[in-house]
Amino acid sequence: MLKRTIFTLFILVVSLLLQSCGNLSKGTGGTTPTVTEGTGGTTPKVYATTNGGLSISTDGGTKFTNRTTADGLGANVVYGVAVNGSTVYAATEGGLSISTNDGTSFTNRTTADGLGNNLVTMVLVNGSTVYAATAGGLSISTDGGIKFTNRTTADGLGGNTVRMVAVNGSTVYVATEDGLSISTDGGIKFTNRTTA
Repeated sequence: MLKRTIFTLFILVVSLLLQSCGNLSKGTGGTTPTVTEGTGGTTPKVYATTNGGLSISTDGGTKFTNRTTADGLGANVVYGVAVNGSTVYAATEGGLSISTNDGTSFTNRTTADGLGNNLVTMVLVNGSTVYAATAGGLSISTDGGIKFTNRTTADGLGGNTVRMVAVNGSTVYVATEDGLSISTDGGIKFTNRTTA
C-alpha cells in the first residue's frame, strides 16, 4: 500500500512540475497515444506519441504528419516526447531520437552514446540538460543529448528500470520499479524511498 502511495505521490509531483514547465512532457506511447502541446507561435504545435511513430501537427491538431524510422526515429513505438524550442526529443523503443529542425528529421542516440538501455520510456528536458528514463537506468546529458552519463543502483537508484523522472532545481525525482529515488545534487547520487 505504501509503495502505491509513493508512486501516486510521484505522479502528482510530476504532473505539477510538468504543468509549471510548459515545454516538458511525458508520454505513454504504446497503445495509448499521448498528446503534447508545444509552443508554435499563435497556433500550438501538437505532438502525439503512437505505436506507429511521432505525429506532429502545426495547425493545432487538424492535420498531422507522421514521423517514423524513415525520418530517423530509433523505433516506431514512441513512448514520450519533449520539446525545447525547435528541438524535439522522442523516447522510443530503439533509443532517444533528437530533431533540431522541429521534428522534420531525427538523429538517434543509443547505448553507444551512453544511454543505459535503448528502451527509453520517458524524456524530460530542462535547458540543455536531458533526462532519459531507460530500462537500464537514468541517463543524463548536460550537452543537449549528445553524450549521456547513466545512473544506476550503484548510484543509489532503487532499481535500474526507470519509469518516470521529474526535476525541481537541483532535486531529481526518479520512479523505479523498486522505489522513489531522490537526488539533491542534480542526479549524481540518489537516496531510495520504499515501503520499508
